[in-house]
Amino acid sequence: MPTARIEDQGDRLVVVNMNAARRGALSPDLYKAIIAAVEQAAQPRIRAVILTSEGGFFCAGGDLNVLIERQGMAESDRRAQIENLHDRIRAIRACPVPVIAAIEGGAAGAGLSIALACDLIVAAEDAQFTAAYVKAGLVPDGGLTASLARCLPRPLAMEMCLLGRPVGAGRMAALGAVNLLRAPGEAEAGAQDLADALARGPRDTQGVIRGLVAAAYDGPEADQLDREGDAMARATGSAEAAEGISAFLEKRRPDWS
Repeated sequence: MPTARIEDQGDRLVVVNMNAARRGALSPDLYKAIIAAVEQAAQPRIRAVILTSEGGFFCAGGDLNVLIERQGMAESDRRAQIENLHDRIRAIRACPVPVIAAIEGGAAGAGLSIALACDLIVAAEDAQFTAAYVKAGLVPDGGLTASLARCLPRPLAMEMCLLGRPVGAGRMAALGAVNLLRAPGEAEAGAQDLADALARGPRDTQGVIRGLVAAAYDGPEADQLDREGDAMARATGSAEAAEGISAFLEKRRPDWS
């Protein structure tokens, strides 16, 4: 049976992790679905991608049974397998439209890496976020250390990685690492609300902003000033800017269609 699917909902794509029997553990089907959704998101009608799950748990990360099998591989072969995850993280970050994670139950290990690679996160109030690698004698991958360093204070990032202790969605939201909290079972509905809000905005401009914010974490401020200057010069001459500025001055809602 497949362990992931893509739902085309018109102006958005929903990637559903169906591996409920293993608490949403990573699977080849999920890897394929993420790449396929990012590729399909290039269509102008797509305004957002939502990552969600069945079975009440977003993603428990790597399947330990698979990791046991890898112990017999050469290190270079194990490194190649890790690149499969890293390629998905890169794809999420390079997606042409915002990616929203809808977290039920929790996100652990590489599942947390995937969640934090997304642009926006909606979590059930009882969800737990866990960097559980250390408990299996492993270290974080999927860009998790970088993501945690960007969105959490250093002591908490160290606590999560060194002790493997779960952090509740409420605390993550209080620190700004989660955008919205919803009642258990309502995380995807909250993600749909965010997708609705995005769909009412200017697609191309959102894409430029998304790239600028992402780049701001990766380089010095001087380079960022240059990136912003170039992007603003282009944006000012765009059709979306013409409509947005006119609508603001005319005190009307812009027509982004």
